[in-house]
Amino acid sequence: MTSHPDNPQLQLALDFIRYTNQNVFLTGKAGTGKTTFLRNLKHESPKRMVVVAPTGVAAINAGGVTIHSFFQMSFGPQIPQTNPSLSISNPAGLNAPTAIKRYSKEKINIIRSMDLLVIDEISMVRADLLDGIDEVLRRFRNRHQPFGGVQLLMIGDIQQLAPVVKEDEWQLLKSYYKTCYFFSSRALQQASFTSIELKHIYRQSDQEFIDLLNQIRENKADSSTLAKLNQRHRPNFEPDNDEEYITLTTHNYQAQQLNQTKLKALRAPAQSFEANVYDDFPEFLYPTDFQLVLKTGAQVMFVKNDSSPEKLYYNGKIGKITQMDEDYIEVTCRGDAAPIVVERDKWLNAKYTINKETQEIDEEVIGSFEQFPLKLAWAITIHKSQGLTFEKAIINARQSFAHGQVYVALSRCKSLEGLVLSTPIDHQSIKNDATVSSFSEKVEQDAPGDTELQQAKKQYQKHLLTELFDFKPIRWQLQYLIKLCDEHGALLIGDLRSKLLAILPRLDAELLAVSSKFERQIQQLLAQSPDAESNELLQQRVKRACQYYLEKLKEVLLQPLESAGFETDNKAVRKSFRDGFEKLHRELDSKQKVLECSQEGFQVKKYLEVKAHASLDLKGKTAARGTSQTIASEHPDFLRELLAWRSLKAEKDSTTISRILPQKTLLTIANELPATQVDLQEIKGMGGKKMQQHGKDLLEMTIAYRKKHQMELPENADQEPIKAMLDSKHMSYALFKAGKSITDIARERKLSSSTIEGHLNHFVAQGELSLKGLVEEDKQQAILKQLKKSKAPSMSALKSAMGDQFSYSEIRFVLAYFNAKNKK
Repeated sequence: MTSHPDNPQLQLALDFIRYTNQNVFLTGKAGTGKTTFLRNLKHESPKRMVVVAPTGVAAINAGGVTIHSFFQMSFGPQIPQTNPSLSISNPAGLNAPTAIKRYSKEKINIIRSMDLLVIDEISMVRADLLDGIDEVLRRFRNRHQPFGGVQLLMIGDIQQLAPVVKEDEWQLLKSYYKTCYFFSSRALQQASFTSIELKHIYRQSDQEFIDLLNQIRENKADSSTLAKLNQRHRPNFEPDNDEEYITLTTHNYQAQQLNQTKLKALRAPAQSFEANVYDDFPEFLYPTDFQLVLKTGAQVMFVKNDSSPEKLYYNGKIGKITQMDEDYIEVTCRGDAAPIVVERDKWLNAKYTINKETQEIDEEVIGSFEQFPLKLAWAITIHKSQGLTFEKAIINARQSFAHGQVYVALSRCKSLEGLVLSTPIDHQSIKNDATVSSFSEKVEQDAPGDTELQQAKKQYQKHLLTELFDFKPIRWQLQYLIKLCDEHGALLIGDLRSKLLAILPRLDAELLAVSSKFERQIQQLLAQSPDAESNELLQQRVKRACQYYLEKLKEVLLQPLESAGFETDNKAVRKSFRDGFEKLHRELDSKQKVLECSQEGFQVKKYLEVKAHASLDLKGKTAARGTSQTIASEHPDFLRELLAWRSLKAEKDSTTISRILPQKTLLTIANELPATQVDLQEIKGMGGKKMQQHGKDLLEMTIAYRKKHQMELPENADQEPIKAMLDSKHMSYALFKAGKSITDIARERKLSSSTIEGHLNHFVAQGELSLKGLVEEDKQQAILKQLKKSKAPSMSALKSAMGDQFSYSEIRFVLAYFNAKNKK
């Protein structure tokens, strides 16, 4: 990886990222090479990294994605919980979101396997947004560590542009945060971070101008400083057309107005160039106008670095259009030997993915934007100029409204001579936040050196070794599953709780207690020789320890868990258990892999690589674990057969398994093995309709199971009319013929009275049932009389003619009887 012997701060930052897990805040004045450092790091990163930025333009420039899109966060405030005390389940003190966001498996895999999160333009990131990042990372990684244990690289100058926070948003947030700046984040205050300030300024070479900028940046501008700057005040300054000045304004409308006025004043005809947008490239990410309207003579700015070997232009370079065609635009820049022929260029919108072959984090292009890399450049807002460099600029900062705005505008210029002030700068124009100044002073005072680097490097190795032999996360997942058993025991069948409780004593005695003692040995050995990778005695102990723990992991955890199972009809409970088992097995698989890779010795690079790959999705390996395997039943194999039958039945009928039969009903059937219809009906849950729907299948399965296992059968089992069980209508008919009323039948069969009436009406219409017991004799005669008067009357016509003293069911019974009689 590229080294920086000529820039000790850049080299120090690189070493902290490569050799430690310290969070790093990389800062520096404008023009000190922060953006260049990030570009190089992206190509040569020693760790699996993801780059995010607070705005779309910043994300495209940094070659990353926006914070909101990657972490799927809303644009509103991320409100912390009222009680600031932290808990194990919510260490950052954040509210659980009202609706848990769903993340794709690929996104979860990326979060779980990344080593380094780079946040560019950190000065514009609000404290609550950083806490929101912490909440997502803890959710999918280590919930007990700030940011889930991911290393942060925060890049930006806190003295430049501040976070955007609306007044109504700050009213919600000010009860929880001292300031809106990133360093007020609760999670960041829990996590230590090392601040490295880049000192060498590449953009300006004039020391007098650099000193002036520093005084503005640090809020130390006195009357002498302002007097020197205001020597560049040129009221009503109108540069010559070939001088290529750009005006920096505080507000967007000012820049747009000036650009359009200047463009309109040109006599040349306007020509419009429409961008080509492919696939997923949202409008807010457009780096220049979709409809680029230009004229010959227009002043333009390049909005991209030249990707060709010639490097003819850079982001921020100013020039004038001298010729245009459909396929090219010729731009002449002051000082260049020849015009630049500009063709359309492409910007890519990417997302992070896991490479299936290498298992590394890759950037997958999901969309692109093709346009000439130009925009009108008589004026631009100060916000949009951040990160750019100009030879000549006119600055209108009288209406500055944000911290750092004047400093950003002034520091865009390469020299004092190239700077013109359209309005003078006074103390009121310079907005500085005392909290920011105090933070910046602390950063300067706490600058780390090689001593701190070496200490952090040793701490990192010690941390990884401790992590290698730490079995507490596995115990936490076991405890969580036991807690689920306690909360939802009434909805479970199986012996999961007892199996999990039986694991804990051996886990504590043979893994946790031993690892606690071994951790003390590691500390003693590191005290003798701090570099873990070259400590031979430590390496020997690590090799033996890995062999011991791999055997115990299999014996104490993996084998017992193979026979621990459960079953439940409740979808939410089943999902909770499946998620719990998935996390437990992910911990176990990851632990097994890192122990295996360290059997030949501990190496940081190899350990991180194996750990990252192990944290990826287990591709379905855990999906089948933690389900019904050994369930507390008299005949567990028959219970599994019944459960499988129920699942197939539910799938065939497009319904849920609980609507087929409750699991406790199946458990009772598996325990009692009823072989007659009478015995089956007596089981709770098998009355009425359920008996009719499933009785035949269940009796056949039970009798087959008894025969297979040579179990005794009741004397009347074989004579039981299994294959000719009455359908629902016949059951109602049989009960009615046995002397039961419609109300009694409905109650017994757990059906509505109207359903029973429909069953019986079927037999009346077939001529198999008389009206006796269904309709009173005098009502029969009255309805029959009306039927003989009418020709093919409808039910509604009959009801209207008969009046309210006759019910629909009575009329329906008589009509069925009348039609059956006429049919005969």
